[in-house]
Amino acid sequence: MASELRTPLTQRTGSSFLKACFNTTNAFLGIGLLTVPYALSSGGWLSLLLFFLVAAMTFSTGLLLKTCLDADPSIRNYLDISERAFGKKGRLIVSIIMNSELYLVAIGLLILEGDNLHKLFPKFLIRLGTLTIPGMQSFVIIAALVILPSMLLTDLGILSYVSATGVFSCLIILVSVVCVGAINGVGFSAKGKLLNVGGIPTAVSLYIVCFAGHPVVPSVYTSMQDPYQFSKVLLSGFTVTTITYLSMAIVGYLMYGDTVESQITLNLPTGKVSAEVAIYTTLLIPITRYALMLTPVANGIESGLPENYKNWRPIKILIRMALLLSTVVLACVFPHFESLMAIVGSIFVVLASFLLPCLFYLKISDSYNQSWSYKTIGITGIIIVGTVAGIFGTWFSIAQLVDGS
Repeated sequence: MASELRTPLTQRTGSSFLKACFNTTNAFLGIGLLTVPYALSSGGWLSLLLFFLVAAMTFSTGLLLKTCLDADPSIRNYLDISERAFGKKGRLIVSIIMNSELYLVAIGLLILEGDNLHKLFPKFLIRLGTLTIPGMQSFVIIAALVILPSMLLTDLGILSYVSATGVFSCLIILVSVVCVGAINGVGFSAKGKLLNVGGIPTAVSLYIVCFAGHPVVPSVYTSMQDPYQFSKVLLSGFTVTTITYLSMAIVGYLMYGDTVESQITLNLPTGKVSAEVAIYTTLLIPITRYALMLTPVANGIESGLPENYKNWRPIKILIRMALLLSTVVLACVFPHFESLMAIVGSIFVVLASFLLPCLFYLKISDSYNQSWSYKTIGITGIIIVGTVAGIFGTWFSIAQLVDGS
């Protein structure tokens, strides 16, 4: 009955079923596509069972967010749900969690750009007098200079449309990688390991990164013409996402086995058309998404400023330049893409996609005070699995990052 509170205006003017499916898929398909073969190599073939478990659990928590939205027609986004459940302090904490994730993903985008450009031009470096900047770090700095103008924009509408091509970019990368294996002599003969227990925490953390779109789910729901079809939209989006990630994981692991790099594009042979299509498509991702990642972070910082400074453009520019500079420094000092993404998965995605949706639902539906049911038991199981995955994933990821640096 709560779902009947949806306004007719939203139904008449919102997104169609197909557009909602596209938006949902676009929210979940991302740079996790490049790391999922490495995740499979870390855990072995049997770790795919955990991949399916992560997919099933995150689909379930997506449906929990829908239930929270149905409880109050004034709720429009993920932060509104957090405020409805835990008040303004809860909204502030969730905002910090989301912005921290975006900040770390922005660092990952710079590392991604630097790694792939360095693969294309391995001999490149920058010399400034007696100072020599290695190739990867040089490309991070160059990428930042290319990105700089977009950080000065206040209207990111154009970049939003470009970034929305993410689904097509991921499909192009997948098809290109398959072509490298089938046409360019790499083949699909690597056997890999059945199970690597020591790599399970890393594998699970990277699998979790693949399903990191939950903060977008409420916005997709509230924008639909017919919100009653949202469950089908979510199922369709998750099906496409899961099949795409699974295909890339299997193809990449069959091609390179345990030698697969943290980004599948780093394994591809240069000089081959299909390989270069994949690499150059990958290079577009940071350019189109970096500013979109950091703008909410900048806005969050600006919202905490005194009223006299909130709308002062020099302050806005200074904040954005400081964010850009800090991410460049961190990308150069800790250039370990797989460890950074594993940390993002084990801390921030576990919170946003596993734990918080469960806690929101329990609080808003008042299930704390109700007797145990199958649904409550299932939610408790998701909380336990998410907590364990988060703790072990964080521990192993930080340990790898420290060892690698």
